Amino acid sequence: MAKQKTILAVDDSLTIRELINFVLGNAGFKVVLAEDGLEGLERLAAGAAPDVIITDVNMPRLDGLSFIERARGTLARGTPILVLTTESAPEQKARAKAAGATGWIVKPFNPAQLVEAVNRVAP
Repeated sequence: MAKQKTILAVDDSLTIRELINFVLGNAGFKVVLAEDGLEGLERLAAGAAPDVIITDVNMPRLDGLSFIERARGTLARGTPILVLTTESAPEQKARAKAAGATGWIVKPFNPAQLVEAVNRVAP
């Protein structure tokens, strides 16, 4: 039997965190939640070891792009990171890619699209 894949979802919106947890949980993933980039880094430091990270861009305390840069520099070097955000500007996408993002999903998202994107990048 295949190992259950773990997803770290970092988003300041409780509604989005709950939706990600519901959608990916029903698709068979274990979901670890964090409400901003700092809490996301804490989850990584505590040994969350996710197979995929999903992060918003605009968050308090530590935004998504800074979270990606810091995670890439230490705890999540090879982990695929998907950006899930309302931002759709090409310059934001370029900044995210430069920070180390693997992919980009614009909110509002289709649940099937989220599962497909995670399955596409999950090792």
